[in-house]
Amino acid sequence: MERVVKEWMRANQQQAIDFLKEIVQEPSVQGKEIGAQKKVANKLNQMGLEVDIWEPGGEEFIKHPYFCATRTDFAGSPNVVGVWRGTGGGKSLILNGHIDVVPAGDETQWFHDPFSGKVTDGKMYGRGVTDMKGGNVSLLFAIECLKQLGIKLKGDVIFQSVIEEESGGGGTLSAILRGYRADAAIIPEPTDMKIFPKQQGSMWFKIRVKGRSAHGGTRYEGISAIEKSMIVIEEIQRLEKKRNERVTDPLYQNIPIPIPINIGVIQGGDWPSSVPDQVELQGRMGVAPEENMEQAKKEMEEALNHLSHLDDWFSEPPQLEWFGAQWVPGTIDPEHLLMNQIISKFRQVMKCEPMVEASPWGTDGGLLNKVGEVPSIVFGPGITGMAHYPNEYIELDKMIACAEVIALTILEWCEVSG
Repeated sequence: MERVVKEWMRANQQQAIDFLKEIVQEPSVQGKEIGAQKKVANKLNQMGLEVDIWEPGGEEFIKHPYFCATRTDFAGSPNVVGVWRGTGGGKSLILNGHIDVVPAGDETQWFHDPFSGKVTDGKMYGRGVTDMKGGNVSLLFAIECLKQLGIKLKGDVIFQSVIEEESGGGGTLSAILRGYRADAAIIPEPTDMKIFPKQQGSMWFKIRVKGRSAHGGTRYEGISAIEKSMIVIEEIQRLEKKRNERVTDPLYQNIPIPIPINIGVIQGGDWPSSVPDQVELQGRMGVAPEENMEQAKKEMEEALNHLSHLDDWFSEPPQLEWFGAQWVPGTIDPEHLLMNQIISKFRQVMKCEPMVEASPWGTDGGLLNKVGEVPSIVFGPGITGMAHYPNEYIELDKMIACAEVIALTILEWCEVSG
């Protein structure tokens, strides 16, 4: 079967490349996903899958404890799911990918139009091509290959093209609440063809540091919130060090800081000749795969409360707020059957051993794992170091190789009928 799958993919790979170009040319930034989703829905219909299209919403969704988004109105931003029904008696599999992309940024830094899908030297360039439309096409190409070969499976295959991953996973949460569950899932985020059984989670936070204003000429009569914020940042760095010293999982051995705490925004002061009376720090806190997010929040709160031992000014600790996006951590047993199968198929296709690591960032796999109780593996063809960067590209031969690995994994996991 491996030879037949490989031959079909080689003969039809241009179709996959052409379809990738089509959806890359649809700039599916937040709120504008519908063009790309229509193309995905058409493709699923052509493949003969049962297609479900809906816009996330409803009280259960918006008020769910894991709901996280920058908006509550998803009109014009549909999810698309295609189901390939099995004959029964086999294990089911979710193939989940997000259609939303981050903005292109400064287009003068791009060699080509960021939504051109330009192909050169075996690479396709474009925003979202590696994160993660190339991975989505690997999923579709795997399914199309097996269907074209006339194969029938015992277990269901559920392809999901979801929105909102870049803002915390609202699309996948909506799919779970709609009833889409399976025995396991594969998510082809850009892993450089590494296999991630564990996914770091993360949360955004704001810390407001107060000072006392005064004239810059007599700054000694004021309390600089900027200077006090430096003490806060040093305490956060100590917290990061303490949290990471506890991480002994060998899957993190190649990652210098397994669960970082990053300060990404500093805002404060409004006049050069005034002592600033308030600074706001905004950042991202990493959460370990097996860690409870509430426990991570508690550790941040305790660190800020500890500031009073360092400086009497912090007798009232800085105000902490959790806001915006969050990504739920997730894990699958490294000895899980699907892990063994995907590693085996990787060896067959790539003729080498796969690298198995823990993800340095969050994915929708955490929601599938925690809310949907669906064990999830992250494995995809995109380049980690290209996601969100100018001149984002994907190596097209890896997209096809990923599709081959996934197709062979589907055959073994879902089982061939008859």
